[in-house]
Amino acid sequence: QGDPKQVLGSDSCTSEEEPTFDPGYEPDWAVISTVRPRARRSEPTRGAEPSSPRGSWAFSVSLGELKSIRRSKPGLSWAYLVLVTQAGGSLPALHFHRGGTRALLRVLSRYLLLASSPQDSRLYLVFPHDSSALSSSFHQLQLFDQDSSNVVSRFLQDPYSTTFGGFSRVTNFFRGALQPHPEGASPDLPPPPEDEPEPGFEVISCVELGPRPAVERAPPVTEEDWSRHVGPEGRLQQVPALKARIFSGGLSPGLRREAWKFLLGYLSWEGSAEEHKAHVRKKTDEYFRMKLQWKSVSPEQERRNSLLHGYRSLIERDVSRTDRTNKFYEGPQNPGLGLLSDILLTYCMYHFDLGYVQGMSDLLSPILYVIQNEVDAFWCFCGFMELVHGNFEESQETMKRQLGQLLLLLRVLDPPLCDFLDSQDSGSLCFCFRWLLIWFKREFPFPDVLRLWEVLWTGLPGPNLHLLVACAILDMERDTLMLSGFGSNEILKHINELTMKLSVEDVLTRAEALYRQLTACPELPHNVQEVLGLVPPAEPCSPSPSVSPLPLSPTRAPPAPPPPADTAAQPDSSLEILPEEEEEEEVFPSR
Repeated sequence: QGDPKQVLGSDSCTSEEEPTFDPGYEPDWAVISTVRPRARRSEPTRGAEPSSPRGSWAFSVSLGELKSIRRSKPGLSWAYLVLVTQAGGSLPALHFHRGGTRALLRVLSRYLLLASSPQDSRLYLVFPHDSSALSSSFHQLQLFDQDSSNVVSRFLQDPYSTTFGGFSRVTNFFRGALQPHPEGASPDLPPPPEDEPEPGFEVISCVELGPRPAVERAPPVTEEDWSRHVGPEGRLQQVPALKARIFSGGLSPGLRREAWKFLLGYLSWEGSAEEHKAHVRKKTDEYFRMKLQWKSVSPEQERRNSLLHGYRSLIERDVSRTDRTNKFYEGPQNPGLGLLSDILLTYCMYHFDLGYVQGMSDLLSPILYVIQNEVDAFWCFCGFMELVHGNFEESQETMKRQLGQLLLLLRVLDPPLCDFLDSQDSGSLCFCFRWLLIWFKREFPFPDVLRLWEVLWTGLPGPNLHLLVACAILDMERDTLMLSGFGSNEILKHINELTMKLSVEDVLTRAEALYRQLTACPELPHNVQEVLGLVPPAEPCSPSPSVSPLPLSPTRAPPAPPPPADTAAQPDSSLEILPEEEEEEEVFPSR
């Protein structure tokens, strides 16, 4: 086994019983008393053997019978753990007079997947650490077909925390991280299943793609180019052509402050100058009303509002390390940091259901840098979140769907690369999670991120250009990956080390070429056409047993021609990675 620190969490916990953010409720749990109960006769819990002569509280339980593990609140007399079985009964509490709860959880993690509940940081859900159990736990995250052991297993159960914490320190993390389990590690684990056909794919003949067309990027749209599209009363004219120009070349830096308000839906493309002024006045009043909601909360009130207090703590922590190398956010007293914090807290008032999730600060940072106005930046950020909010939702359905769609595209574009990744236990594409999560925010230098995002915001040439951007990066690195004989550790490490080494213009050029190559294929599978926006997506049927990976279906409908230049579907989604501090540690990270 590798170092337990590599297997377990990477978030913050400096002492064994240090408190973490508690949402203020304990679902499905009654209050657990720490007072030692009097001995009483009771029926043995299913899955636990009767007590032995060693003591009145001695018991044993099969690991396969465990459903969850409850950790005590910090600050009580003794730390303790309570084991809950699949039948719903709880075993006697295990008290630790001199500490040791973390050590026991680490040992258990060698044989079980322990995923911290997103609703209660002290409740750990138990999943058997084997391939058959992984398939049953895909109700939580249906992404992977095979058990890739420690890192991938953690990624399965909590991809947000794994991405934020682990991938940012990938060099230290991967040493011993993906070692297979030794034979006979636990008698409770069932034997591995016999070789079976990989689920989710149909046996089909490879799609014959034509030659990849040459693509050239255009120069950025300038203020003069923009002014030619401004008509009477300040209304923009020939908007589809203007969007096509932005897609082909991006925007000049001096134009971004105005153009981003349109690209992000804050200002209407059809509105006049007077209508825009009235809209801004209305939105300014609305913003400050929401800001007053949290500004007027007294410290005493906030102490009794664990949710708001938790959001504020997360925001302060994330803002303090967001783009600090950028001069706009340098220094401890920089006003830009205060604006980031205020906007994010106000967003919690705007979107109560979503609130704040780690990574939003990095999505807001470039917007505030460009807009340089608190109110306008807030509403532009809301427009961006309309595109990507699904990435932050606890269900993770959006991320599951995108990873499945990415795998589908890659299987059509480069079957040998897919086969290689499968052979190295990397066919799940978990190393692409960060890319899609935050729209490549950590992969490119800051100015290149601005260019990439404004191109993606046009919604051209289809709804999932960001997936083709991911395909383009993999296409650029395919020879390095395949010819170097990289294993899964090295693949993850290599992908992580691409950060700040990619050219955004080269990637966008290749992504557009891949799109044209796919759309020119007359036998393109129907579900690939759906991903590219060439045909309407199929109506969702009743809950399907598996959504990832998507099957490569034969063509079920005649291929549609590429959408015209004025078709502006919205891009899909994404989120972001914050580097964790080396000294900080938590037993099992939670979202």
